[in-house]
Amino acid sequence: MSLKYALVHEWLTPKATGGSELVVQEILKHVDADLYALIDFESTNPQSYLFGRSIGTTFLQHLPNAYNGVQKYLPLLPLAIEQLDLREYDVILSSSHAVAKGILTTPQQPHICYCHTPMRYAWDLTFDYLRSSRLGRGVQGFLTRYLLHRLRQWDVLSANRVDYFIANSHHTARRIWRCYRRQAEVIYPPVNIERFPFQAQKEDFYLTVSRLVSYKKVSLIVEAFNQLERPLVVIGEGPELDTIRNLARPNVKVLGFQPDSVVEQYLAKAKAFVYAAIEDFGIALVEAQACGTPVIAYGAGGALETVRDIRQHSDRATGLFFLTQSAAALIEAVKTFEESKGVFSPEMSRLSAAEFAPNVFSDRYLSFLEQCQEDFQSRL
Repeated sequence: MSLKYALVHEWLTPKATGGSELVVQEILKHVDADLYALIDFESTNPQSYLFGRSIGTTFLQHLPNAYNGVQKYLPLLPLAIEQLDLREYDVILSSSHAVAKGILTTPQQPHICYCHTPMRYAWDLTFDYLRSSRLGRGVQGFLTRYLLHRLRQWDVLSANRVDYFIANSHHTARRIWRCYRRQAEVIYPPVNIERFPFQAQKEDFYLTVSRLVSYKKVSLIVEAFNQLERPLVVIGEGPELDTIRNLARPNVKVLGFQPDSVVEQYLAKAKAFVYAAIEDFGIALVEAQACGTPVIAYGAGGALETVRDIRQHSDRATGLFFLTQSAAALIEAVKTFEESKGVFSPEMSRLSAAEFAPNVFSDRYLSFLEQCQEDFQSRL
């Protein structure tokens, strides 16, 4: 008898098309699962692979302005996810970066969670969130701190509902242990390598592609290139767009949002891809390497698992790290890169990126899924 699967993700909207959504897409290629989310605006989007699909949602679907994201309803997210009734399914899968792992299950249902990150609002980015939002000040600030405190309590409680954790990197696995005291299997997310054009000959500009929010540190990159007076292209949108445009000098082009086809061409032509954030995995770093483009990145988080630094891997380097999140450190890294750029092989970068191809992910994910189900059945 075939098993009935449910797959739960946080939200499905045209504005959310990052690495976690690629994981959902790849899982659905190999597992016949019914899909659930807090909100869904992809099944009505003709450009989406989910167009026309039946997707279960929560009461958040009908709240004002839900299309632009449910983060504004943060206190309601735990309640909403707990309202999904999945008792008819044999196996529960979740793809979680906030509350999807909090789904309620029965003792007979194994729950296997692919965790992209413990909830950033509640943990690593708490103080950034309070500092950058008007909700972090005054009486509202006290209430926001209390809500985040309760959210952390719920987050730890809901982690106990997961039978098996998968992490998207060793960095995330360590964070899962720190927040939840749970072990996690590491399976890197899929990167659609074939989508990105390989180009050995590069043009004379640097590139960063990112959401323009404070923790991505794009302003740090712009400050460094203002001083370097080297050409830099910035692609992305977000609340810091105007700030970054005002900061940029003539050598820095801030293009804002660009369609995938444009991003891919810039990735292929860039002299190097520059990144200053701490990422759980950092899919953009692998996408750049798929184009044969070396990476200059802050040496922390998932970057340490996807980029090979020239100082440790001189014969197969795909980039180099700067070790402090500062403009001065990035400036030194760019100068080092330019002194040694002949060492970097575009072919080596492409080969390195292939280690994260979709078939590698699907083989490991399906194997672990089978292993978990066998282990769960042996415990019943």
